[in-house]
Amino acid sequence: MTRILVVNGHPDPAQTHLCAALADAYVKGATEAGHEVSRLDIGALDFPLVRSLEDYKSSVIAPDIQRAQDLIKHAQHLVFVFPIWFGSPPALLKGFFEQLLRTGYSLSSPQAAMSSILTGKSARLIVPMGMPTPLFRFVLGGHGLAGLEKGLFLVTGVSPVRRTLLGGSVDADPARRANWLATAESLGRRGA
Repeated sequence: MTRILVVNGHPDPAQTHLCAALADAYVKGATEAGHEVSRLDIGALDFPLVRSLEDYKSSVIAPDIQRAQDLIKHAQHLVFVFPIWFGSPPALLKGFFEQLLRTGYSLSSPQAAMSSILTGKSARLIVPMGMPTPLFRFVLGGHGLAGLEKGLFLVTGVSPVRRTLLGGSVDADPARRANWLATAESLGRRGA
């Protein structure tokens, strides 16, 4: 049994998006396989954005961020489901990470690399996008994910980080969408 946290990183709290359905499918597979599963929906959380060094260093933590920190600390495997917008994750997801990983929680100081509460956790990124995945990977260089993987996960010790990229999600027919949901459910069953 693995302790898994599934984070729906879509900024809209409506549960009508593909990201919510993929998170649901992953949770279903993981729960049925006997894993211990928790879930967060970024769009439903209430937290301010970090706008200054003082915000980053502040000891005042929004209750939703405190809950997220507790869930992440408990989890062994982190699953982030989020769309790619204009080549990058949505701004609110980045804002969530900035609040979540403030000084004192993930890193002891902004200069303390490779040592954090996240060291030793694994992650899966499930990423639908409107563009074809070859365009994202080879033309855009996948920079939106590379920055997240190297600038956040590598620095905080999350490893391995695996990707599941779902290109053409805007125009996906029902059969393709059903296949993606089955893939997410299968990943959940395996805790991968």
